[in-house]
Amino acid sequence: MLPAYTLAVLLLATFSSANVLPALPGLSEHTAIKVRSNLLQIATHSWELGTAAQALTELNASSLSVFSPFTLPPPTRLDDRLNASASDVINIATNIVRALPVDSKVLVDGDGAVGDPASLGVAVLLANWTRTNLSDSSFSVAASQQLNHLLYVAPRNANGAISHREDQVQLWADFVYMAPPFIAYYGALSTGDTSQSIDLLQEAYDQCRLYRDILRDADAGLWKHIVLGSGEQDLTHWGTGNAWAAAGMLRVLETIRHSRVSSQFEAQKGNLTLWIDEIVGSAWKHQASQSHERFLRSCVNIYSSQQTNGTLLNVLDDPRSFADSSSTALLAAATFRLASITRDFSHVLPATRAFQLIQQSLDSDGWLLNTVDPLTFNTPSAPGVHSPEGQAFVLLLESAWRDLVASSII
Repeated sequence: MLPAYTLAVLLLATFSSANVLPALPGLSEHTAIKVRSNLLQIATHSWELGTAAQALTELNASSLSVFSPFTLPPPTRLDDRLNASASDVINIATNIVRALPVDSKVLVDGDGAVGDPASLGVAVLLANWTRTNLSDSSFSVAASQQLNHLLYVAPRNANGAISHREDQVQLWADFVYMAPPFIAYYGALSTGDTSQSIDLLQEAYDQCRLYRDILRDADAGLWKHIVLGSGEQDLTHWGTGNAWAAAGMLRVLETIRHSRVSSQFEAQKGNLTLWIDEIVGSAWKHQASQSHERFLRSCVNIYSSQQTNGTLLNVLDDPRSFADSSSTALLAAATFRLASITRDFSHVLPATRAFQLIQQSLDSDGWLLNTVDPLTFNTPSAPGVHSPEGQAFVLLLESAWRDLVASSII
């Protein structure tokens, strides 16, 4: 008789159309703790802290994430268990707000970026919503000032897209993960003003649409990384940039879906779903390939020395580029999240291969290896240097896989 693990994998090949998932193990709790500890140790930049807060919300306080099945807003009072689970996120938000200069209009220094400070906005809003000291308005004020800066101070492109840079109009795919989810979450929490809620959810959707209008390469189905402006541009289909865009649109989609005005956004939800699928479907076409049979055998450690590793390249469609575990992890996470929503498992096989690759790319200390340098975009991380966002992507991937398995037939 075949072992249950082997049988489950073979079932995927035979019954993938029936939403059968392979019983592949996720990260061990011990490994996840190491990845988390490393992430908190090295995350310092605004977007790194914002991504860390989101990853830790999805991993440890999933019922407070926009990917939970619950309607927004979240509860205003957390029980002891949930309060402990959310402590990492609340601590990040608290440290940010307590360190704000008196005259600051954004949550943190963004090193010249408009979008990056806003990546912390959801954590700050969550801390404000669940605070026990109701006389403390510091979180609310900080979040509202950040929103005001995005909507009314930051430069915009002629089509209305908010610039990712403060000093000029320049659009980065990264922005879609940083700012629109915050705008949408602010709208979903605006329970006392339905018109504000609708306006902000629409603005979040519009920013995704406007960025796609400029960055999407129709022939490839992928997004360019950086366009416009007088500085350096990056017209390549950067893996992490496409992952930022897909994962950011997913958060906007789920925020709209779980808001109290969701029924007014049917067309927008449909478009976001198609746009996310477009990116992940196009990305997996460029995954390092191996035969279907070889993949199934590799799942049970047969012929494992001969398998190609299932990674994505730093520039997705450039065979001269190098393998990058960071973008591979976040695109796999986005794929699992999309499958959880749509119940379309057509992209789950390559994402599962990628998840195996990510597990193999973690060293014994919980560091993700073979990442792109997140500051250069086009060189691998130096030996002994690790990517904060890569660490966060591992946790986003683990939680996405866990939630997909929990909601599926195995």
